Amino acid sequence: MDRHSLKRQLKDNMVAIISLVIAIVALLYTGWREETTEKNRTLRTAGFEVLKNLGELQIVVNYAYYQHDDAKGNPYLGWGHIALISDLAVLLPSPIPQTIAKLVKDWGELAQKINNNEEAVDLISSEIDASRHEVLQAIRYLR
Repeated sequence: MDRHSLKRQLKDNMVAIISLVIAIVALLYTGWREETTEKNRTLRTAGFEVLKNLGELQIVVNYAYYQHDDAKGNPYLGWGHIALISDLAVLLPSPIPQTIAKLVKDWGELAQKINNNEEAVDLISSEIDASRHEVLQAIRYLR
C-alpha cells in the first residue's frame, strides 16, 4: 500500500475515525462517572445512617443523665448505636474513622458513668458533636 493511498483512506474515513474516538472517550467517562456516583451514594447513605445513630446515642446519654430514665437512658442501648456507627465509619473518609474510634473507646470507658457523672456526659456529648461535624463535612463535599 503506498503513502498516497493511506492518506486518502484517512481523509475519506476521518468522520468515522473521529466518531470512534469520541465514542471510546464517552464510554470511558461514563464508566468513571458511574463508579464515582455509586461511591458517593454509598458514602452518603453510610453518612446519614451514622448521623441518625449519633443522634440516637445522644438521646440515650440525655435520658440517662438529665431524665434519670433507666429504660431510655440505659447505657447498654448505646452499645447498639456504637456498634453500627463503628461498622459504618470504616466506609467513610478520614478523619471520620479516627474520630469514631475515639468515641467508641471513650464510650467503653465512660458508658457506666453517664447516669451521674457530668464530665463523662460532657466528654461523650462533645465527641458525638465532633463526629457529627466530621460526617456532615464529608457529605457536604462529595463530588
